[in-house]
Amino acid sequence: MRWLIAAPAGAKATEVRRGRSRSAELKAVKAVHTFAWFTIEAAVAYVLYAGIRGRSDRKAGVAGAVVFAETAIFAANGFHCPLTAVAKRLGDATGSVTDIYLPKWFARNLPAIHVPLLVLAVALHWRNLRRQAGK
Repeated sequence: MRWLIAAPAGAKATEVRRGRSRSAELKAVKAVHTFAWFTIEAAVAYVLYAGIRGRSDRKAGVAGAVVFAETAIFAANGFHCPLTAVAKRLGDATGSVTDIYLPKWFARNLPAIHVPLLVLAVALHWRNLRRQAGK
């Protein structure tokens, strides 16, 4: 039993196993968060691209719905990622779900980066839809 040998002095075997299990769970939560983040960022990028290209179509609508849903969940959770509480429960002192996979300055400033991009995307699609209605 290799994990038993590596246990710190005075630690029980079940505590060591539980700690490793929580560590693995925390890494899984952070990996899921990273996947979700990349998916949402791809949707934001597509909504902006489609808006710039004048394509307010079904694909842009689906990507926009993904972005809207993420924004609504974030806002409903007091402008904190819902996975923060999960990360804290699993032992992360700060509850951060971005500290492993994203640069700290970027993770801290995500809302400030996204708000102008979302406002721009809405304005572009508003313009596109008005043009389409005028034809």
